[in-house]
Order: sequence, then structure tokens, then C-alpha cells
Amino acid sequence: MGDLFAWLLFFIILIALLVVVVYQLMCLADLEFDYINPYDSASRINKVVLPEFITQGVLCFLYLITGHWVMSLLGVPYLYYNVRLYMQRQHLLDVTEIFNQLNWEKKQRLFKLGYLIVLLFISLFWMIYSALEDDEHDIHGF
Repeated sequence: MGDLFAWLLFFIILIALLVVVVYQLMCLADLEFDYINPYDSASRINKVVLPEFITQGVLCFLYLITGHWVMSLLGVPYLYYNVRLYMQRQHLLDVTEIFNQLNWEKKQRLFKLGYLIVLLFISLFWMIYSALEDDEHDIHGF
């Protein structure tokens, strides 16, 4: 039963990460279509970058301590990329360069979105598998 709750927690964290990345993409799209000025767009995105990085780190740590090694290994490239961006101080958007970097920033977030969707479906599969496995054990009395 504990494994099911762990997968449910992973699923919720992944949904939160998806919401943050989609929010960043919406801010970039609003900037591209001139609905928002560059300063507001950059400040909104910069407010959620560190929480995104921290949440991803927590997710990888939770995978490790719960013994889900494969999922932890699948989360490491994304975590490494975030750490590398942070260490090189490239994690925040620059207001003066945002239009020059707009296409790159959108591609970066779209890649993150796709990666998180893959992790979400894998997590959903394992959550359903754990629920069915727990149900099977309850029926057979193990």
C-alpha cells in the first residue's frame, strides 16, 4: 500500500512540474504575441524557475529513497540540466535579451514538457500497476 501512495505522490509532483512548465510557455507565448511586456514576462518566469528546479530535485530524491532506481535514473538528465543551468547562472531570463532568446527558451520548455509527460505516463503506469498488485494481494490473502 505504501508503494501506491509513493506513486500517487510522484504523480502529483509531476503534475505540479507540468503546470509550472506550461505556465512558463504561456508567458513566452504571451510575449511573442505582444500581450505582455518583456519585463513582466521575464519576472513571472523567473519567479517559478527556482521552485521548478527544487521540485525536480525533491522528486529525484524521493525516487532514490523509495528505491525506484530506474525512475531516479530517468530523472537525472533533467536534474543535471537544471543544476548546470543554475551553476552557470543561465537559469534566469534576461529582460534585455528575451526577444533574442525567445525561440530557444520556447524549445527548451517544450522539450521539458515532453520529458515530463513521458515521466508522467511511466509514473501513471506504475501507480496503476501498484494498485492492481495491492488489490491482488488483498484478494488472495497474502
